[in-house]
Amino acid sequence: MKEFLLIVLAYLLGSIPSALIISKTYFGIDIRDYGSGNMGATNTFRVLGSKYGSIVMAMDMLKGMAAVGLYLLLPPNHSNDWYLINVMIGLGTAAVLGHIFPIFANFKGGKGVATLFGMVLAIQPVVAITCVGVFLLVLFLTRYVSLSSILAAVMLPVSVLWIWNEHEILYRAFALLVAVLVIIMHQKNIIRLLRGIESRVPILRYRDRRKSRRENR
Repeated sequence: MKEFLLIVLAYLLGSIPSALIISKTYFGIDIRDYGSGNMGATNTFRVLGSKYGSIVMAMDMLKGMAAVGLYLLLPPNHSNDWYLINVMIGLGTAAVLGHIFPIFANFKGGKGVATLFGMVLAIQPVVAITCVGVFLLVLFLTRYVSLSSILAAVMLPVSVLWIWNEHEILYRAFALLVAVLVIIMHQKNIIRLLRGIESRVPILRYRDRRKSRRENR
């Protein structure tokens, strides 16, 4: 019964509409009325810029981390590793679902990638840091948040199954499922990437301006 209540609480944590709070507080707008209509970090980067996009991404990751941390409220006699992994994955998944279908924002949220990586960071920090590293590298090179998210998600099962060789079967299955779901959720982005019409986020603009000036000399 206590596990069920914690899962409900994790869902409510995930439902906190970070992008909506930021867009309404600082710009007086509903972020879902602009860009892709998505209430996530990617659309926030695109519409509000890198500063507020970074804030929303951090807030969304913290939701996943906080949700997983709710397992600490369980009685201390629950020390079985398999049980704890199940509970943490359940709590994190509830937060991701809360982000995608937030009760506080008419069930119209984001894609849950940042919350998902916050969840992984809380469960297995080394694997998460590897994925975040891939995300940041791809973002630096391309400025496509969608492509960065997809490749970081693919890196999750690669890290779990081969690089760090995690032995927990449930965690392995979860990593594979995450990669598949992130790819499915980004189908439209993949099509736009292939057509060359995907929007880039407004970061590293000074680098691009310098590069443009050098090319025009």
